[in-house]
Amino acid sequence: MTNIKDVAARAGVSVTTVSRVLNQHPYVSEQKRKAVLRAIDDLDYYPNINAVHLSIGKTHLMGVVLPYTDHPYFGLLLKGIAKKALEHNYKLVLFQTDYQKRVELEALQMLKTKQIDSLIICSRGCKWSIIEEHLQYGPIVVAEKREDQPVSATYVDHYASFTAALDYLYEKGHRKIGYTISRVTGTSSRDRDQAYKDFIKRHGLVYRADYIIDKCLYFEDGKKVIEHLQSISEPPTALLATSDQVAAGVMLCCHQMHIKVPEELAIIGFDNQPIAKMMNITTMEIPLEHMGEHLFEQALGGGVNSKEVTVSLIERGTV
Repeated sequence: MTNIKDVAARAGVSVTTVSRVLNQHPYVSEQKRKAVLRAIDDLDYYPNINAVHLSIGKTHLMGVVLPYTDHPYFGLLLKGIAKKALEHNYKLVLFQTDYQKRVELEALQMLKTKQIDSLIICSRGCKWSIIEEHLQYGPIVVAEKREDQPVSATYVDHYASFTAALDYLYEKGHRKIGYTISRVTGTSSRDRDQAYKDFIKRHGLVYRADYIIDKCLYFEDGKKVIEHLQSISEPPTALLATSDQVAAGVMLCCHQMHIKVPEELAIIGFDNQPIAKMMNITTMEIPLEHMGEHLFEQALGGGVNSKEVTVSLIERGTV
């Protein structure tokens, strides 16, 4: 296999000169540069990319940890990240975890061993202490509120946005309000749970554990939600769905089972995905693509800073 010494001998220059040409160093004469490029072409030489990365201290690879690639929430986040990666000539290394800690640890190990320059964690399953141990190895950016930690973050205040949605339903006359979540152990789910409990206490309402439905993430989960609500003696009159996908699934099942929306069941989704616009679903808009762009810029720039993303209520026809 041809190596850099062969190129240097063919071009009649030093190995250092070849290295400078490969790294686009400005202080090489045009004559020597042409000789090196001609030798590279004649010998069909390809540099060892790992050696190049080692010499310049960068791989131009950025890791992205996300649980799923087939869900619109993470798809839009990734779209924003990928847009900025293309602009900055970076390649993305995706770690689809399904919340398996083993895969998250693999991503952190790649940062530790300098196989990637930085890491964006869109959602995690491992403990924060594990993330904290790896902060010394390179920039780690998270999509959650971590003001108490030396890490950059672009996040949604789920407590505040959930409270705003609950207050909106209360103003519309609803006193029996339920909600769906994707996983009880998630940081956003814990924030929503606290917001819900505080809302119930503030208005003197009755807390109903059966108004909270877990493991709802996809469109098809709408059927499970409606079946659960129909099994309750006093079902809620309003529902906050995990996402617009779940809200759309609930709406379809309501239509099939002749449940009137919003007269019998008001629905609010989250994210303002295209499906919410198409089905006229009231939703809490999260600018996910913009959020992804900012996550990339934080990972690229280094340093430590936090940015809260503004969430807005979009009133449509389901409340």
